[in-house]
This record gives sequence, structure tokens and C-alpha cells, in this order.
Amino acid sequence: MQSIRQLSLGDLEIELRETRRVLERATTEKLDWKHHDKSRSFGNLAQHIAELPVFALTILNQDEIDFAKPHPRSAAIATREKLLATFDENAAKLTSALDAAGDERLQTHFKMRRGENVFYDAPRFQALRRMGINHMIHHRGQLTVFLRELGIPVPGVYGPSADER
Repeated sequence: MQSIRQLSLGDLEIELRETRRVLERATTEKLDWKHHDKSRSFGNLAQHIAELPVFALTILNQDEIDFAKPHPRSAAIATREKLLATFDENAAKLTSALDAAGDERLQTHFKMRRGENVFYDAPRFQALRRMGINHMIHHRGQLTVFLRELGIPVPGVYGPSADER
């Protein structure tokens, strides 16, 4: 019988690998570039992606997160090498913690709130899927658009990209 981790998060390693391939295309010289005034910079978006496995660890290790409370901000990552090292370290921590977590833990609930307002309450494995993996995939897609606009070849994720044909 397959575990909840295998059933609901079995593709995590594949998505982490593909995400790293996209992050590898980040160039230190373009980290300040912005698509639009309302958009994050290329570097800020890439850093957010590199740090998302830490958010998934929070989902795994804590019962809730309250966005009304102050949370520490990371210093800006200024180089591609540091970006990749951050992602690799965070991804390794996440996969190791998930490998150690049992089905019982993954079935307990995780909540997100802003003060008294609970806006998300779901089994932990669903929160990991939605706010960990799907969230990373969403931002990875945004980053591929940035790559395209900057003229940087886009790696194929779910098949070859136009740059790989």
C-alpha cells in the first residue's frame, strides 16, 4: 500500500528538479530586471522560488502560520550561485523532512490565518500540495515568462520548449 506522501507528493522530486533547471537560467546581471512596475524583480521572484521549500517545511512542522505576526525577511540574493545553493539546501531539507514524516502527521490539519481570520484549513498533505508544490510551479511558470522576455533560452519542463526544438 502506498503512503500518503507517495500518493499526494510523489512528484515532488521531479518538480524540484525541473524548478532547479529553470533557476539555473537566472543570470546575476539580470536579477534587478522587472517585467512591470507591479511585478517582482527577476531576482526577487527567483529568490521566492528558492525559498518556497522553507514554506513547505513550515507547513510540515507547524500547525499554523499567522500572517498578522511579523516574519523575518531574507537578505536579497545577489548571485545565481547563491540562488542555486539556497534552493538546493532548502529542497534537501524539505525532502528529508517529508521522508521522515508519517501518514499520521500528513493527515493532521494545517491552518493559515491573519489574526482571528482563518482563511485556510486543510489536511497537511493537501496544504503541502497546494501551497508548497503548486505554489512553486506557479511561480516557476512566471519565471519562464521573464526568461523569454529577457531572451534567455527557456528550458522545457513538461516537454521540449521552443528553444529546445
